[in-house]
Amino acid sequence: MKHTVEMIVLAVGAFLALVGAGFAQDRLFGAHMWILFFVLLGGTLVLMRRTDFRPIPAGGAPRQSEYFDEVVKYGVIATMFWGVVGFLVGVVVALQLAFPDLNIEPWFNFGRVRPLHTSAVIFAFGGNALIATSFYVVQRTSRARLFGGDLGWFVFWGYQLFIVLAATGYLLGITQSREYAEPEWYVDLWLTVVWVAYLVVFLGTILKRKEPHIYVANWFYLSFIVTIAMLHVVNNLAVPVSFLGSKSYSAFSGVQDALTQWWYGHNAVGFFLTAGFLAMMYYFIPKQVNRPVYSYRLSIIHFWALIFMYIWAGPHHLHYTALPDWAQTLGMVFSVMLWMPSWGGMINGLMTLSGAWDKVRTDPVVRMMVMAVAFYGMATFEGPMMSIKAVNSLSHYTDWTIGHVHSGALGWNGLITFGAIYYLVPKLWNRERLYSVRMVNWHFWLATLGIVIYAAVMWVAGIQQGLMWREYDDQGFLVYSFAETVAAMFPYYVMRAVGGALFLAGAVLMAFNITMTILGRLRDEAPIVGAVPLPAPAE
Repeated sequence: MKHTVEMIVLAVGAFLALVGAGFAQDRLFGAHMWILFFVLLGGTLVLMRRTDFRPIPAGGAPRQSEYFDEVVKYGVIATMFWGVVGFLVGVVVALQLAFPDLNIEPWFNFGRVRPLHTSAVIFAFGGNALIATSFYVVQRTSRARLFGGDLGWFVFWGYQLFIVLAATGYLLGITQSREYAEPEWYVDLWLTVVWVAYLVVFLGTILKRKEPHIYVANWFYLSFIVTIAMLHVVNNLAVPVSFLGSKSYSAFSGVQDALTQWWYGHNAVGFFLTAGFLAMMYYFIPKQVNRPVYSYRLSIIHFWALIFMYIWAGPHHLHYTALPDWAQTLGMVFSVMLWMPSWGGMINGLMTLSGAWDKVRTDPVVRMMVMAVAFYGMATFEGPMMSIKAVNSLSHYTDWTIGHVHSGALGWNGLITFGAIYYLVPKLWNRERLYSVRMVNWHFWLATLGIVIYAAVMWVAGIQQGLMWREYDDQGFLVYSFAETVAAMFPYYVMRAVGGALFLAGAVLMAFNITMTILGRLRDEAPIVGAVPLPAPAE
């Protein structure tokens, strides 16, 4: 009778969605309910095919394995799938900026596709990576099976449903129309339920651990889960106009709304895109190089300094606005202070390779992880620098910010996730090695080249934008119209699309590589250059 409970829940959900579609008070809400109905109906049919209704044999149910890794396997596959989708949409968005004719009304214009891209990469790709790796790491470091039984499946599939609802909502125009184009109230409520279940599974596993010590990676994962829950609930406080309609009103307005959104926005970077991925760094780099963490004491200092300081840094996004000056300065000061713990973590990650630096030359997975930590260091230096008011007056609202964000997101979050997946796949599917190590090497260079082109082009574009916007003639008039500054960006936008396409090509290559690994294939290939042992010197 496996999957019976899940099947009943999906069937009830499909029925409620059908009722919602029938009684919807606006067209968009009805469209979303139809999408939800077909998704839940499809899930019910899939589970019916997988459910064995035969009675349990006399010998009883088969013994559970030590760890619950099936949900981790699904999470790895979902991470790679959503990654390729998100990167592809990113290339489309970049091309839309360079070639406006690619904007297709009404569903595929820039205003709707851009939030689809950011959410697909951050929440679908990054979120699945965090859920999958946290479930894997907490079991190994606690020496305990995942808490809650099938609750892990609820977290995984519930999160995929949230992704589908949010993605379709962006294209249909069902959002709160705020800075981050957040999904509407009912999608936010569903994510809250899923996230609480995630916290229960993770924390329950830690509480029933057989290992007395809580490894530092679990500290970072737990801070990410708890803080994101708080950020999500407060930022998305809204009053729906109707329970059968998609429209709602935010609990905040004016400068309070701006401050709340950037308290959420910057700390989503701090805890979703930093703390969670630092947990990956602290587990997967030591495992891949077979060395202990360089300094466990430094990792604890890194943890407490980071989570204390990050929460205050959001106002630096609102320099020269109606936000009180003291709040702007507070955000700037804490942002500059963040440089120290961030680089402490970077040094800890890099120095973990002490005695194993040769692996950077011979192991492309290690090379990818080291490059990720390097990008983490660069992004966490650039961020505090850009928070300084004098620098921010030039950089803000320009493509320099876009270059900064992508050097961190693609370079740090993307590369450390790729490294973690390359580590996990052979172990989860019990394979001797990856299908092709040389493909990992190609992926590393495609991704690195793509990020460097993207970030460098956006840095130059952003500085040019800022200088053109503040250029005055002798009589005090602006030299350039806004249209002229946009036209000047054309070559940079084309090059950005090229950089994104290279990164996408690397991700597609990786998807093929891990697919073949899962299928049990092995490619015969010579060792990569540098991996051949050097001959011993003559006696």
